[in-house]
Amino acid sequence: MNGIFGNNISMAEKTLDYLWSKQSVTLNNIANGETPGYKARYVTFEDEFRKRLMASREGTSKDVGRIIGNSRHFIHETKDESARMDGNNVNMDVENVELARTTLQYQYQLNALNSEVSRLRTVIKG
Repeated sequence: MNGIFGNNISMAEKTLDYLWSKQSVTLNNIANGETPGYKARYVTFEDEFRKRLMASREGTSKDVGRIIGNSRHFIHETKDESARMDGNNVNMDVENVELARTTLQYQYQLNALNSEVSRLRTVIKG
């Protein structure tokens, strides 16, 4: 698909996958906010993806497509100390802000993808 549409749709797909996972992890943190000993988790994607893209700057468009296709997100457990006696380190304020931010990013990315598909549809129809 990249040959026809470029890398935009593949990039949008990976971004939506990442944001979906980030939202799921955040919701899991919120659900376990009262679970003794639970350690909050977080998802990373942007830094690794940025490094890969910068390394490919001198490559061809096919290299970027491969980088997009092979990139993935990682789930980490926080090492933050807990002020609670039960060892749970979930900060509900942080998690709720992160959930709202991720939801807005997901909606923005869907709108961008819809705009790209509409643009392609217009080009195809002529």
